[in-house]
Amino acid sequence: MDELPEITPFQRRLDELAAQMAATSFYANPRRAAEVTREHQRLSLLIADYHAHARVTMESTEARAYERDVNADPELRELAVAELPELEKKREALRQKVLLAMIPPEATDSRNTVMEIRAGTGGDEASLFAAELFRLYSKFADGKGWKIQPMSSSMSERGGFKEVIFLITGSEVYKQLKFESGVHRVQRVPVTEANGRIHTSTVTVAVLPEAEEVDVQIDPQDLEITVCRASGPGGQGVNTTDSAVQILHKPTGLIVSCADERSQLKNKARAMTVLRSRLLKRREEEERAKYAATRRSQIGSGDRSERIRTYIFPQNRLTDHRIGLTLHSLPQIMEGNIEAVIVALQRADYEEKIAAISGHDFSAARAAAVDAD
Repeated sequence: MDELPEITPFQRRLDELAAQMAATSFYANPRRAAEVTREHQRLSLLIADYHAHARVTMESTEARAYERDVNADPELRELAVAELPELEKKREALRQKVLLAMIPPEATDSRNTVMEIRAGTGGDEASLFAAELFRLYSKFADGKGWKIQPMSSSMSERGGFKEVIFLITGSEVYKQLKFESGVHRVQRVPVTEANGRIHTSTVTVAVLPEAEEVDVQIDPQDLEITVCRASGPGGQGVNTTDSAVQILHKPTGLIVSCADERSQLKNKARAMTVLRSRLLKRREEEERAKYAATRRSQIGSGDRSERIRTYIFPQNRLTDHRIGLTLHSLPQIMEGNIEAVIVALQRADYEEKIAAISGHDFSAARAAAVDAD
């Protein structure tokens, strides 16, 4: 029988949380109190399931002993044999539940999300597909009851997006969309193709957990902020004030621009939101690099050879190369029905993490959780 990792670190952490909750000043910081309470509840359930697994394992062991004992009472032996399949099924279900609960939760899973979609290789066709991906994610968000707030965009001559950045707010947005980061490759006959040839283009997608001011401290001295007149379509639509904002974060070289609003203050606030999210993502990726069990999350350069997913329109087929998933329902997927893809990616991620824990790589995962605290 497969053994579960040691429960002692979790019990020790539960005791620490109980001591914090018993302090008279515990509710002085409501946000921290809520976080501690949620972790206490999660660990309490984990430990209860761990002990339930131990009890069922003991019952299963006893049943197997009766099954092998030729001198045992025939009725008891028959009863043990009959109960054994159900006990084994229950034991395995509890084992999987405990292993999943032992995976340290990512603090950013509950966050809102900044998504950045950029046309890669392929010219006008890439920008058109970037617009279609924006529509896909917008429809998916609508189905979830999430809200989309445009932050910055740059249109192409044919009506696609060279770049579009937007904020998605709702419940567990980052948890469901974080695996969308990467190069998305499309193969189809573009509307710009006169001879009916299939072209291959790419779009890069970056998914960033929305950062709060307490997550990332930015020294105003590290910022170089410039304003200019936003470009417009002409006529009454032209913005006649210096409302467009560009922020350079000098230590990292990150540059964020925002010109969607007529208000300079609003554009600056949105640009700062994107900058904090990019800095938080960078810091998290640096932390993840310390642990071999975590998933690589770079989005690549946008080359055709670097891709996480391919959309093949002539065959109505989508393939996610990371997990070998192929679906023949591309028209429905482009309408925002990507739940099956997201669930499959989450399941693969869980299985990878469970394998690491089962393989006694638990110390690294726990170290990551301690650092996060």
